[in-house]
Amino acid sequence: MTRLPTALPENSGRTETPAARPRATLLIAAAGTFLALAVYCAPLGNLPTIAAALSAGPIARTWILSSMSIGLAAVLLTVGALADDHGRRRVFVIGIGALVAGSLACAVAGGPALFIAGRVLQGIGAAGVIAAGLGLIAQAFVVPAQRAAATGVWGAAVGAGITVGPLLAGLLDLGGLWRWFYWALLPIGAVLILVTRARVAESKAEAPRPIDLPGAITLSAAMVALLLAMVAGRQRDAGVVLVTGIAAAVLIAGFISIELRRRAPMLDLALFRRPRFTAATIAALATGIGVIGLMSFACTFLVTTLRMSTLQAAGLLAIWSGLSVVAALLARRLPAALTGSRQLAIGLAGVGVGLLTMIGLAPGASPWDLLPGLVIAGVASGVLNAGLGREAVASVPADRAGLGSGANNTARYLGSSIGVTVVGIIATDPRGTAAGMIAGWDHAAAVAGLVSLAGAAAVVLLTRRPGGRHHRAEGNPADANPAGRDRSERPVDRPGALLPE
Repeated sequence: MTRLPTALPENSGRTETPAARPRATLLIAAAGTFLALAVYCAPLGNLPTIAAALSAGPIARTWILSSMSIGLAAVLLTVGALADDHGRRRVFVIGIGALVAGSLACAVAGGPALFIAGRVLQGIGAAGVIAAGLGLIAQAFVVPAQRAAATGVWGAAVGAGITVGPLLAGLLDLGGLWRWFYWALLPIGAVLILVTRARVAESKAEAPRPIDLPGAITLSAAMVALLLAMVAGRQRDAGVVLVTGIAAAVLIAGFISIELRRRAPMLDLALFRRPRFTAATIAALATGIGVIGLMSFACTFLVTTLRMSTLQAAGLLAIWSGLSVVAALLARRLPAALTGSRQLAIGLAGVGVGLLTMIGLAPGASPWDLLPGLVIAGVASGVLNAGLGREAVASVPADRAGLGSGANNTARYLGSSIGVTVVGIIATDPRGTAAGMIAGWDHAAAVAGLVSLAGAAAVVLLTRRPGGRHHRAEGNPADANPAGRDRSERPVDRPGALLPE
């Protein structure tokens, strides 16, 4: 069985000894990611019950679904940078703590305001878990093939959380126990914190950077303003969209100006000159706009138009997310010649084909007519999720894995907010007729599918060398040799290599 080397390569960015239990680190980071995604998606399984219990109107319902996205996207990149510089395990543990605190607020909420505040705090906590968790995996698995297998497990955890969250919430809803979901997170989170502190070694960059407070504040404010514009767009409030959109543009320009002037910026904008980093970011953005945007609306479509119960709709969509889990786990057996960027392109192209397959429902159609598209998109999503985790940390310098994870996931969740807004506007028939809603679904699926295919094309174009050869570098840019070819891409380091004991 393949094992980790007894000495870490130079530039690994890890300060701990090799005896840091890589398998335990992987399982704990994946468990945290699973928990974060389950919490993120849970309201899709019982939103009507939560809204009724909290006396939440249409605007409050929108905020219940959107609030955790705001917490996530606002701080993902910031906490990723903090994890690299001040301890990935520390940020992971703090993230679990914030997730638990937000869950407590949701469990005791008597009205929508406290529940929404709890969801924002859950989003902030989930950001720490996701960014630092993937950073811990990158530092525990330094051999490219082993890292590819490990990030496949991480991608499977993403799909598993998406699958289990709505189903579990829907099942508890049947017994009138929707608050139990949030109460249960308290002991689970406490156990995860204790296990993390006992089994995961701390790691951080060898040369930590000072906290970029102006950059962090400006970026967080920009993300909040941008997401507020998206929420207002779903509520069709043009005035708020205009004000928050302008504020977001000004804040983003301010963030860029700050980062260009700092000696040690939180986000080195020169990273966008790396085709691989830019390709991974575009792929994450296209994933959010495309498949996540459409699937987030799918439950509403299945319930309101195709007359399924919320639990039945969650079960049907679990076929998509469940297949993504299996495909992500099997992604480590992909051929050695399949680089991370090619994996992204194939995953996005497959998702695009799957979404386009869902077009053409006839009036009175059965929900099961969507099954072929869900199967294709599910398998492709698994390949894509594994590839996103792989490229998020491989496209940045070795000691900035947390930043790479934060940047990539920021793009994904920002894209999902854009996607949910666009799909909601396109797919909703103001008259509420079944024929109009089906036509709207077709238009939304077409847009989501085309965005996915465009993302695949962009990845291919960005990662091809001038001479037409595909960029093959599989390790971190800092590990490549002077000729530009990564020495780690060897036949023995194939993605199908077994994980270490």
